[in-house]
Amino acid sequence: MSIFHLVLLKPSHYDDDGYVIQWRRNGIPSNTLAALYALARDAAERKVLGDEVELRITTIDETNRRVRPDRIARIIEQDGGRGLVGLVGVQSNQFPRSMDIARRLRARNLQVCIGGFHVSGVLSMLPEITPEVQEALDLGISIFAGESEGRFDGLLRDAYLRKLKPVYNYLEDLPSVAGVPPPFMPSEYISRTVGALTSFDAGRGCPFVCSFCTIINVHGRKSRCRSPDDIERIVRENAAQGIRRYFVTDDNFARNKNWETIFDRLIELREQEGLRVYLTLQVDTQCHRIPRFIDKAVKAGTMRIFIGLESINPDNLVAANKKQNKITEFRRMLLAWREKRVFIDGGYILGFPDDTPETIRRDLGVIQRELPMDRLQFYCLTPLPGSADHTVMYDRGEYMDPDLNNYELNHVTAYHPRMSKREWQDIHREAWRIFYSLDHIKTLMRRGRTNGISPGKLMASAVVVRLYGALEGLQPLEVGLGRRRYRRDRRPGMPIESPLVYYPRHLGRALRFYAEAVRLLIPLAVFRWQLKRDPDAKGYLDQALTPVTDGELDTLEIFRTTESATAAVDAHRKRQESRLRKADGHAL
Repeated sequence: MSIFHLVLLKPSHYDDDGYVIQWRRNGIPSNTLAALYALARDAAERKVLGDEVELRITTIDETNRRVRPDRIARIIEQDGGRGLVGLVGVQSNQFPRSMDIARRLRARNLQVCIGGFHVSGVLSMLPEITPEVQEALDLGISIFAGESEGRFDGLLRDAYLRKLKPVYNYLEDLPSVAGVPPPFMPSEYISRTVGALTSFDAGRGCPFVCSFCTIINVHGRKSRCRSPDDIERIVRENAAQGIRRYFVTDDNFARNKNWETIFDRLIELREQEGLRVYLTLQVDTQCHRIPRFIDKAVKAGTMRIFIGLESINPDNLVAANKKQNKITEFRRMLLAWREKRVFIDGGYILGFPDDTPETIRRDLGVIQRELPMDRLQFYCLTPLPGSADHTVMYDRGEYMDPDLNNYELNHVTAYHPRMSKREWQDIHREAWRIFYSLDHIKTLMRRGRTNGISPGKLMASAVVVRLYGALEGLQPLEVGLGRRRYRRDRRPGMPIESPLVYYPRHLGRALRFYAEAVRLLIPLAVFRWQLKRDPDAKGYLDQALTPVTDGELDTLEIFRTTESATAAVDAHRKRQESRLRKADGHAL
């Protein structure tokens, strides 16, 4: 038999010093890698390349494994030279790293294909190929835009015959995801994530039109869903290898049209067979208005949710075309989840047109006092290729940072009307220190004690995101356990440091990091010990935990700080009056 190597490689990106961001165990698994592994495994079982060909699959997530292109090339060459290296799920910030890997592979005459949100976003939204994508094509790298279901066999056959097309563009033909092989990864790969966490997408597409979002322009706005049978297969196959924790990657699971039947199936598996799963879901700020959604989510195993809060300034939400986010619903929605003992994580964007350092500090104080968030992550507003924001700026010829490596939401990549680049970057770092101050971490722990969320878990989560956000400039979703740096794995164009410089510098950096961790953890550990022994701790109540009342619309800062907030309250009251009139009419 001949051997055809398929290497599925999810690249990382570079930190500010030019070193690949990599961990002994990464925090979040790559669902793209899992989805493509499942398709490749199915193709191998069906012998799509012929009975005489062994399709040998290797998966690599660079956030937890070192990538050595020459070693990959050597393995393929030793087995006859037939193979394809797919750089998969490549986001804009990962494109420079992908190209650095691809150049070395192409120098050995290996076939390379790049797919993911960057190339798909460029092809979906722009009238022409951008220079970095054209460079890939000029090097003989194939580009895959769109989704692989129903097309993967054809790509493999083309690669086997060494007849890869320059561009595979399926953006206008989004496939069904029901009944196809669902995402799966073997346990030896899952073991490299913190907490043995795996992932799946129950559906794709989002009905909303947020201007900063790339998903709606790549996966579309129509909901395409996996069936309950697909989800059951995922659960059973992973349970057989001891995996029960899932990050559900749907951009908005609340808008998955099969959400209820999926929850019902998971509840049935839990209650009748004891097949328990523990879910992290991404939902929207209106999900509490969907009858039965929260109750069934919890019964199905939801332990954590992520909500794109984005801003508490209605003008900012309008600027982002995120009209579904209504500040008058935030507290009601958050308290509904909190009542069910679900950990509430959220995203918050800095850099909307009305933002200044002063308004950001003010708004963070309001959130601390009045919204019961367990965790908040801060992003710089970024014109991601594939988003409406990027397209508008591209058409106008406005400045955007030419280094795509910075498009990971931690760096300022565009001009702002009211802040300098330095002010914007500084307030982003400062936001982590403000929200995760020692006093507010203690408040988060007190709140957790009232509804059964472990104060120790909240303490650890808060300290980690503060340290990496404020000191390292890394997002929580790209953080793992045990940072790895390799002296020789530095971004091309940056010098390889002498061991006499490299090791002392990074040792000093690590010591400063751990010193800051100890400074935070010692008083918090003492406070945790006191909290566990406080008989009155479960009775703690502050403004954020206070039940929603009509009167708070006239008293809470979130509703009175800006003119747009006051206008949002007035609009809310008009909607309520309209509903009452309609209800009275139906009663008559």
